[in-house]
Amino acid sequence: MNAFFVTRAKDNMLFEVVAEAEVDKSTGIISDERIKLTGLHTAKWYPEELRMVTYEDYATSKVYRFLTNNMEYEALTISELYRERWNVELYFKWIKQHLHIKSFYGTSENAIYLQIWIAICTYLLLAYAKKVMHIEQSLHTISKNVGLFLTDKTPLNELFNKAVPTEETEDWLYPSLFRPDDF
Repeated sequence: MNAFFVTRAKDNMLFEVVAEAEVDKSTGIISDERIKLTGLHTAKWYPEELRMVTYEDYATSKVYRFLTNNMEYEALTISELYRERWNVELYFKWIKQHLHIKSFYGTSENAIYLQIWIAICTYLLLAYAKKVMHIEQSLHTISKNVGLFLTDKTPLNELFNKAVPTEETEDWLYPSLFRPDDF
C-alpha cells in the first residue's frame, strides 16, 4: 500500500462491523474493527472495507474514532498518526493566523518557501521590536499598525504611542472624494 489516509469518523456515520481484532486496552485503544459503510451515499462512494480504531485519551477522557484504509499498522500507530496529523493542522492554522498568509503569490516550491520565510522574518522582527521597545500591544495589533502606517514616516517608537484606529475612527484612513457636508 503506497498511500493511505487517517481521519476522524463522524458521530452520525452509518456502518456495520465486519470483524473485530483483539486490543490491549491499557494503551487507550478501546476497539479495532473492520467496517463497511452502510449509509445511502457512502456505501456507493466507498464500497471497500475500512478500519475503525476507537481510542480513549485518558488525560482528557475523550473518545476518538479514527477511520483508515490501512489494515497493516498497529491500532495505536493509527491513533498516533492522527495526532501527528493534527499537530500539522495546528501549525498551518498558526501560520494563517500569525503570519497573515492567506494565499500564496507563486506556485513554485521556491516562491512558497520565500513567502513563508519572509512572513516568519517579519513576525520575528515584530516580536523583537515588541520586546525591545516594551510595547504592551499584542503582536496582532502591532502588525496591523505597521501595515496601516507602512508609508508613513513616523518613527516606530512614536507609532505605537498613537491611538489605534477603531471601526468608528477608521474613516480618516480612506478619505472620500465627495463629502456630504460639501453639498
